[in-house]
Amino acid sequence: MEIASTPQQALPDTFPKYLLHHARVRPTRPALREKDLGIWQTLSWHDVEQEVRALALGLQALGLGRGDRLAIIGDNRPRLYMCMLAAQCLGAIPVPLYQDAIASEMAFVLADAGAKIAVVEDQEQVDKLLEVEAQCPQLENIVYDDARGLRHYRNDKLHDIAEVLGSGRVLNDSRPQCFTELVAQSQAADMAIMLYTSGTTGTPKGVVHTHSSMVTTARNAALLEGLTEDEEVLAYLPMAWVGDNLFSYAQSLVTGFCVACPESSDTVMTDLREIGPTYYFAPPRVFENLLTQIMIRMEDASPIKHRLFHYFMEHARRVGTDILEGRPVGFWDRVGYRLGEALVYGPVKNVLGFSRLKLAYTAGEAIGPELFDFFRAIGINIKQLYGQTEAYVMVCVQANDKVRPDTVGVPAPGVEVKISDSGEVLFRGPGTFHSYWQRADATADTRTADGWVHTGDAGYFDDDGQLKIIDRAKDVGRLSDGSLFVPKLLENKLKFFQHIKEVVAFGDGRDFATAFINIDLSAVGSWAEKRGMAYTGYTDLAAQAPVYALLRECIEKMNRSLASDPRLAGSQIKRFLVLHKELDADDGELTRTRKVKRKFIAERYSSLIHALYDGSPASTIDVEVKFEDGRSGRICATLNIMDVATFPEHRPLTGPSSKNLSDAREAA
Repeated sequence: MEIASTPQQALPDTFPKYLLHHARVRPTRPALREKDLGIWQTLSWHDVEQEVRALALGLQALGLGRGDRLAIIGDNRPRLYMCMLAAQCLGAIPVPLYQDAIASEMAFVLADAGAKIAVVEDQEQVDKLLEVEAQCPQLENIVYDDARGLRHYRNDKLHDIAEVLGSGRVLNDSRPQCFTELVAQSQAADMAIMLYTSGTTGTPKGVVHTHSSMVTTARNAALLEGLTEDEEVLAYLPMAWVGDNLFSYAQSLVTGFCVACPESSDTVMTDLREIGPTYYFAPPRVFENLLTQIMIRMEDASPIKHRLFHYFMEHARRVGTDILEGRPVGFWDRVGYRLGEALVYGPVKNVLGFSRLKLAYTAGEAIGPELFDFFRAIGINIKQLYGQTEAYVMVCVQANDKVRPDTVGVPAPGVEVKISDSGEVLFRGPGTFHSYWQRADATADTRTADGWVHTGDAGYFDDDGQLKIIDRAKDVGRLSDGSLFVPKLLENKLKFFQHIKEVVAFGDGRDFATAFINIDLSAVGSWAEKRGMAYTGYTDLAAQAPVYALLRECIEKMNRSLASDPRLAGSQIKRFLVLHKELDADDGELTRTRKVKRKFIAERYSSLIHALYDGSPASTIDVEVKFEDGRSGRICATLNIMDVATFPEHRPLTGPSSKNLSDAREAA
């Protein structure tokens, strides 16, 4: 592998220098793929270098220079990734935005970052920027990649990316050395990107990373997992999210592997099967959706296929993880597993697009043990990691021989992690962020003088030295009787059930715990159809009595498990309701990374929370919602509230691990 065999001092220290390195060392190797009109188009590293060269000089001609900010908005597209690299070649700072953000959210980021130029995917994004043009006077030019629908637009700020490429090529022809001179000026300490936080607890902050923090983190992670130029990944997560930036951008440039961009968000599963990535990252909700699809299909399968699937899955759960991790397994068990691979595991992986997969990461939320064990049992090396935007993702990662669903692993290479006296997780390492953009106060509050970064998460190390995350430190609370209340733990336990998509738990300072629930429409819809239940849509299905009974059964199963833990037995959920609509980022209820805005929801649905605690059998809600076309409307509904059985505490836990957990939670 190139990065392992080259002397450390000879390695490039910025992404522009890596681009020239790959164009020289592996010019014909695939660098980027894009599916267009059903056909995969491939760009080699030489092609990418030529395209980035033209884009950089063309953007320079539009006025982009060192220190300027370039906004990038759209789905995963090769030219948007190349514009990110072109900006870095000029010494400018790319600022990717969430493509599904509404115009007002974009206006805040554009104004806060002071973006001078925006490169966008298509007409939809152009329309959003023109809508908030008056709020962003510093935005001088808008460059669009897809010209469809824009022929009759008349605005001096608008430029087709073909024009930018053309002007860049003309400049390159007149002065061929200009681009290489610009690249040579890039330094490891230069600001390389600005990634905005999700804004769970307030307005988003721009997290600035240098080439040094990004390159070092990407290189260390690649060396840890043995990634090479032969890997292939599918870039389908938002470009504005730090995970996509590490796995689909930084690691590609550090190792030289190929990144494939799907045709659209609707074709991701089809494109995933066609590409067959060797390296994959997805948050738990994606893996949950994949497993839900598998189980729904198996319910519709013929009796013999149904029996084969469950027989061999039971065998896989017993020996599959041992085989994956190289532990000794009996001869006949190994033979049975190989037969299962031919009849069940292989076809399942092929349907998912995981036939060539060597490594899969998941992060962002806790993952259900059954879900985790399912994928590892069929031979998929899925591991958890723990990270933050401020760490350029990598804080902790699981070692191959110590993979467990209840931990996030040990500190990543070069990273130090400690638990403060208050129970908060702190880290420092090579990926530590440079600063919050124009927020010296927030930077000082988050990063100490000696480099330790406050994560805001409560956690502890178990006896094996693996980190366990409890919840956001500020969200860990107490019921009125003193019982520990950890909302994220309750929410994640419930989301492990395939019929539940989202949960918001309440209870801090109250007599008992309650919850709002969003059903998973596909899973519950399939369940309802098999029982002959008629429904018109989400709101109708969510309100039906059999669905409430189904969810009550799920909650009671969780309560029964909580009863075995003396620290959590008091926080069993006693009442719940099913929301009349799915929580939506456009309504401000979720961040763009689908994290719950707990405070906002508590204010928006205060009447429902009051009804959960005053014994009401139902409550009426009337709220404003935003539609995809930008219009607003109101939804009025009467929501039933159901009581749930709770169970007396039993079988207390013992041992040093329990004490560590208790101490950490007491401190939090």
